[in-house]
Amino acid sequence: MKVLVTGNLGYIGTVMVPMLLAAGHEVHGMDVDLYERCTFGPESGITQVPTTIKDIRDAEVADFVGFDAVIHLAGLSNDPLGDFRPELTFDINYRASVRLAALAREAGVRRFLFTSSCSNYGAGGSDMLDEDGALNPVTPYGKSKVMAEGEVRALADERFCPVILRPATAYGLSPRLRFDLVINNLVAWAHSTGKIHIKSDGSPWRPVVHIQDISRAFLAALEAPRGVVFNQAFNVGRTGENYQVRDLANIVGQVIPKAQVEFAQGASPDTRNYRVSFEKIARVLPEFQPRWTAKLGAEQLRDAYLDHGVTLEEFEGPRYQRIAHIKQLIREGVLNEDLRKVGAPVGAK
Repeated sequence: MKVLVTGNLGYIGTVMVPMLLAAGHEVHGMDVDLYERCTFGPESGITQVPTTIKDIRDAEVADFVGFDAVIHLAGLSNDPLGDFRPELTFDINYRASVRLAALAREAGVRRFLFTSSCSNYGAGGSDMLDEDGALNPVTPYGKSKVMAEGEVRALADERFCPVILRPATAYGLSPRLRFDLVINNLVAWAHSTGKIHIKSDGSPWRPVVHIQDISRAFLAALEAPRGVVFNQAFNVGRTGENYQVRDLANIVGQVIPKAQVEFAQGASPDTRNYRVSFEKIARVLPEFQPRWTAKLGAEQLRDAYLDHGVTLEEFEGPRYQRIAHIKQLIREGVLNEDLRKVGAPVGAK
């Protein structure tokens, strides 16, 4: 297939693109490349494919002509970034995403994979939730994903096949690494300070999934027969990989035994609290075979941090924290208040 990946230069995209190529697909990208300074390791670690450097808000029908499928990863990627400019979160994650799907359909794209999130379950409590469970988002990020899901699915017809994928909380090594994800962050604290720093009281439930396994799920959904995935939503992960945050801290402690757990001053419960079932994707897409566990991922990160020599100042600073990085780009005049690159030519390749 000829596949367009939006967000191909981001945290997940830089891992997913090589997998798509290895599976024999022709891959192009669309990305504004906000995180070009955030490369972890050599820039040569990022697989190069033809890429349109463009804000998804500026997408046109012509950008999608000739593609068989679109994998839509691009957007404001987490709750803190979503909270920073809530209206822009809705503009990018909701309005621009729905418009992008409509443009793809108009251009004749047959399959559209939309990246949603298990954050949609929000204040879900301790009950196990499947794809038919109540969506109860508590942040602008989660709300924007829920709103986009509904309108993207409404575009489905005999020619256009939307598929909704809701990954669990991501972790794992990437050329465009993020330290604002729970396992990535806990391992970084343990490695650099000898402390496993928990910013909540440790009680919230989180399902977690490695970004390589997220990529495998997208590949399975891309290649599945149309009737199997048509207008379906899939949670992405494994049911056995639901943990309370304190459990994740204990796993990190097994991987870095000298590190001690500590709670942030005034730590309190997180309103985001959800356990998620992943039985549907295991049943409907048996080609999706996840390979990672939280412990294996923590070991991968530990080894990478050792090789790189990660420091507290580095991982808590603006380079690898998405919200801090965006604020720095605004201060420097690289981005304007609408989160658009200043002086960037629209559609440059």
